[in-house]
Amino acid sequence: MTFEILKRSVWIALGAISIVFHLWLIFSGLIPNLVSRPLHMALVIPWVFLFVPTSGILRFINWGFTFAGAGACLWIAGNHIKLGDQYGYLGSGFQTVLAVVLLITVLEMARRAIGWPLPLLAVAALMYGLFGQNIPGEFGHPGTPLMSFLGTMTIAEGGIWGSLTGVSVSIVAVFVIFGAVLNAGQAGAGFMNVASYFAGRLRGGAAKVSVLSSALFGSISGSASANVASTGMVTLPAMVKLGYPKRISAAVEAVASSGGQIMPPLMGAGAFVMVELTGIPYSSIIIAASLPALLFFFTVWFGVDMYALRYGLKPMAAEACPAARTVIVTASFFMVPFSTLLIVMFAGFTPQYAAAVAILIATSLLCIDGSMKFDPLGAVRKLGQACLTAGQQIAMIASIILCASIIIGVLSITGLGIKVTSSILSFSGGLVWPALMLTALACLFLGMEVPTTAAYVICVSVAGPALIDLGLPPLTVHLFIFWYALLSTITPPVCGGVFIAAGMVGEKWGKVALTAMSLGIGLYVVPIGIVVHPYLLTIDNTPFLSLLAFGKMLVSLAAISYAIIGRQNFEQRSASLLVGIGLLLFEF
Repeated sequence: MTFEILKRSVWIALGAISIVFHLWLIFSGLIPNLVSRPLHMALVIPWVFLFVPTSGILRFINWGFTFAGAGACLWIAGNHIKLGDQYGYLGSGFQTVLAVVLLITVLEMARRAIGWPLPLLAVAALMYGLFGQNIPGEFGHPGTPLMSFLGTMTIAEGGIWGSLTGVSVSIVAVFVIFGAVLNAGQAGAGFMNVASYFAGRLRGGAAKVSVLSSALFGSISGSASANVASTGMVTLPAMVKLGYPKRISAAVEAVASSGGQIMPPLMGAGAFVMVELTGIPYSSIIIAASLPALLFFFTVWFGVDMYALRYGLKPMAAEACPAARTVIVTASFFMVPFSTLLIVMFAGFTPQYAAAVAILIATSLLCIDGSMKFDPLGAVRKLGQACLTAGQQIAMIASIILCASIIIGVLSITGLGIKVTSSILSFSGGLVWPALMLTALACLFLGMEVPTTAAYVICVSVAGPALIDLGLPPLTVHLFIFWYALLSTITPPVCGGVFIAAGMVGEKWGKVALTAMSLGIGLYVVPIGIVVHPYLLTIDNTPFLSLLAFGKMLVSLAAISYAIIGRQNFEQRSASLLVGIGLLLFEF
């Protein structure tokens, strides 16, 4: 028991170091990228290789990866000035070995985090970078000297230390910490109480509570799977206890949790990644994203209501719904940090700085329990849990992003990204809609293997320029790709959110997936509406036209949802579908 306590204390300390490091980067000013990014990787390596206990030869391998990988990262950080003068060219045999160690470590980290597909894609990219000059025709490349290729990938800012890793260091990690601190306190209870108070007594109340709570929680979690696992622990048993069919209960949770990532103001940190990639102000992005997000959740709500009518889904019992005072008290645990975040940001500070201030406020609230009493011992326990959660989640996301950075680096070095862009333009015949459909398919397939943010960054790097060249506004392109990067959370064959929800209620995942797709039809349709009805994204400049487009899309989504979920005869459902598609595709 003493050993277990000691081991937990060590991991809490490592998580605390990670939190302090990422906050220090924000408050300390400009830190060279070849210092901050390798240190970021060095801090996450132990979580990947050592956090889960192993024995035998695997334990020896894990310690080897830890020492070799972390040592290589520390060497890069310690020699960043000298490496800056090499311009991405390896200067010795030692540096070559270092480069190989870093690349293998990153590939293995990603494999441990999410399995084989993404590392295999990264290996294929590396093979293309090394041997693509032997490929005849358009998709070959002139070739890059081995020392220059490996150096650009590992000792310069063109590969694993590139801009995508910078996003992980400066944005994603900070908001993961923010979410971990909020969830360690009473914020989760606050989300549930607000949702229960406003929706619990309605028809299908428990399902509608799931929709609201998952929207609130998902905006900060950045992970549909994490959202399902956390809010689902409360909402799924409540729905099953009230007699809701298991496939509907699980589908509601999976769909609502997926939609949380498109919900302003945080969008699972996606809004801030978009700021970095587009240069568009944060305020403009969240305003533009608001109406599409509302359309998605309206569609889910409407679908839940139709299922409630069909199956007689009951509201929650009155005694299960919280009192108004409880709602106000617990809601303050997430409203105060949220408000702090937005106030500091709109005062002119960077999103990272605003998040850091909000983290400090949220940390101070850990000292207060749900009955508004000062609880210092409870605060220590909650802070320890926040350190563990933050350390694990930062490690998982960083592992994926570092591996994705290999792909982005090869695209840049070889010019493959430009060739793929040209191919999209060629295959689409210079037409917008075929190009959009090709991009949507790419987002679906890539999203099966990597989290939304990484899939979005890779897809927008490859397909974004082609769509912009076809005349679409950059923000429309980025939101279209960001939405479709979410498709795989509810779309077979992978559908991670569905798998988790189905397992939690003991239902076959295929049934849950079909129901989730019917409830989440907005995820497939709204991005098309964004392109057809551009005023959906300009409510700050064209309020009347934007609300008119919003109203048309509301009717369209309701009609399509009615056609899919309703129990009326074939003629009525067909007519409803035609009306919905007509309103969706024709601007008038």
